[in-house]
Amino acid sequence: MSQLSRRSFVKASGSTVALLGLGLMGCGGQAPADGGSSGSGASEGGDIKGKTVAFIPKVTGNAFFESANNGAQKHAKDWGFTVDYQGDATASVSAQVSVINNVVAAGVDALCISTVDAAGVSDALKAATDAGVTVCAWDSDANPEDRALMVSQGTPEILGQMLIDMSVDGLKQRGKDPEKDPIKYVWHYSQATVTDQNSWHVAAEKVIKEKYPNWTNVHEDNYYSEQDAEKAISIGESILDAYSDIDLIICNDSTALPGQCQAAENKGYDAQKITITGFASPMSIKDFCDHGTIYNWGLWDCGLQGAMGCYVSAFLAAGNKVKVGDKIDIPDIGECEVLANDSISEGAKTADENNGVILLPERLVFTSENVGDYDF
Repeated sequence: MSQLSRRSFVKASGSTVALLGLGLMGCGGQAPADGGSSGSGASEGGDIKGKTVAFIPKVTGNAFFESANNGAQKHAKDWGFTVDYQGDATASVSAQVSVINNVVAAGVDALCISTVDAAGVSDALKAATDAGVTVCAWDSDANPEDRALMVSQGTPEILGQMLIDMSVDGLKQRGKDPEKDPIKYVWHYSQATVTDQNSWHVAAEKVIKEKYPNWTNVHEDNYYSEQDAEKAISIGESILDAYSDIDLIICNDSTALPGQCQAAENKGYDAQKITITGFASPMSIKDFCDHGTIYNWGLWDCGLQGAMGCYVSAFLAAGNKVKVGDKIDIPDIGECEVLANDSISEGAKTADENNGVILLPERLVFTSENVGDYDF
């Protein structure tokens, strides 16, 4: 695995914006602002213009996924291909399989999916490939053998460490000593089958065991709210009912975090009484931050991630070929290197051609100081 690098916190618009440049090798430089396919070391095929990419979220109606679609639509219009946003309001395997089958039947050139359950949609993705549809993934990976490229927000190590760093900062804001004080914590996120969130949880637990042996996970089976907004609130309340003296709740899911914050408000908790952190879009948490319920939380530019996922899908559907080490020039974004699958999944194999991972260039930490700088 390549050496990790960290960019310092930077100042922007007069506010402290935590731009964590934690990628193994992300995207950089400036590519030509046209819609043509290009790549450094890639075997060139046709033009991406006119292609149709089905963009499939885990669930519709969620701020993270809707923002990702907005970014994909905006960039695809400039790049000259169509993004067809297709999903279901229920985050279930059966619903996602139906969406996959429907877009394949509609004759799309490619699909880019954030999987609810990689194993559960495996057969449907294999069938899509057999039907001539280019399959890529973003946000939550498919099985590496079931897709071509995966556009990832970061490695499990990067994102697991980020969750712990935010937790530590939040605890310190309350006057806790994370290295010495006994800290009781739990995890609350979507599902045990979701690839990305589980990998971050596992990586973060390794950090806790190594650096914070004084922390105790009081519910090791975790809490899951299945990306259901109402259930996220009720599960959040049940955590507080069961553990009224809980110190920390980590919500590495964009539905669980606002639900947990609402539950905390319902039960009379604020950021001085409990530390809640995790991943969600800035606007979905801003009100809770304004209320003093949460100190910090994080994410990445989901609009950029959606756009990148759709671009590489169209790029490969146009007949371009890439291998590990090649760079794809994404217009207005820059050169993005193709990494091996084991950069985000330990032990995963990588095919010789059109298989691998591309990382986003940076991640963001939000607080009251900078949340107003964002609109997604």
